Amino acid sequence: MIRSLQRITPQLLTLAALVALVTLFFPNFISISYDGARFVGPIVDVLKRSAPVALLAVGMTLVIATRGIDLSVGTVMAIAGAVAAYAITSGFGLPATLALALLAGLAAGLWNGCLVALIGIQPIVATLILMTAGRGIAQLITEGRILTFSNNDFAFIGSGTVYGMPFPTILWLATAILVAALMRRTALGLLIEATGINRAASALAGVNATVILIAVYMASGFCAALAGIVATADIRGADANNAGLWLELDAILAVVIGGNSLLGGRFSIAGAMIGALIIQTINTGIVLAGFPSEYNLVIKAGLVLVILVMQSPNLSADWFYLKTLISERRTARAERKEAS
Repeated sequence: MIRSLQRITPQLLTLAALVALVTLFFPNFISISYDGARFVGPIVDVLKRSAPVALLAVGMTLVIATRGIDLSVGTVMAIAGAVAAYAITSGFGLPATLALALLAGLAAGLWNGCLVALIGIQPIVATLILMTAGRGIAQLITEGRILTFSNNDFAFIGSGTVYGMPFPTILWLATAILVAALMRRTALGLLIEATGINRAASALAGVNATVILIAVYMASGFCAALAGIVATADIRGADANNAGLWLELDAILAVVIGGNSLLGGRFSIAGAMIGALIIQTINTGIVLAGFPSEYNLVIKAGLVLVILVMQSPNLSADWFYLKTLISERRTARAERKEAS
């Protein structure tokens, strides 16, 4: 437990520094109030708006741990949202609607996993195929229009509250905790890390790397479907053109900012979740600070670059070397004074 906390300490400090920076521009950023039905405030909004990226980051973390990448998660969001909206407007009940949307995500993950694990296509190319074709599939389902609905039970998933907290916040926190517990309380996490470190060696050690790869891509598709359901329920409609657009990049950034390596191996779900919060805090902070919209992406990219540079292992090693050198010189100086 202590070791895990030490590993995500840089991310926690980064998030705290970012919150402090936003608070300088918008003093009410950390204020939270209760209006009798729900908690309100910018921080609460950050926790709610983090849901899609956080859910995507859960699945993306597992994929990246196997030295893979999933560029199709934004498109899978659009597909799952389109399936959900089509099902609910066609008279399906809420359980059937959710099941169909989640099955669509699992099917997309199975497709990606088979291309990577069985056929041997590079992950970035395999998932790019679905990224390209999937949005067209979503548009076919919605017939090229925004498919709206008025089902309050479904809308609750995107905008409802439980004991004053937004349901999307509870959903992504619960998902992250369940996945992290499954990874660390069973051997599954170790098997994923072994596959990412060296697939051939893990296979020789008895690890069924093919099944592991297919499973992580299906998990990524499942998490993307959850994110698509939340996004669709929030706006009460499926927008195949814009749902999840470029969110795969935010998900990858969240995983990397969370301290996970793109080279695979050891991973941290908690770190990725903090990364998602950092991404959303940047997005919200830029808006609250009143910067013109045309500068938003540039400012966001600059802040992300600064964060990644500060967390760079090379920079940490250079800082450690500098501190060691200063300490050695102070010790040598003290010894010379004593000798004289």
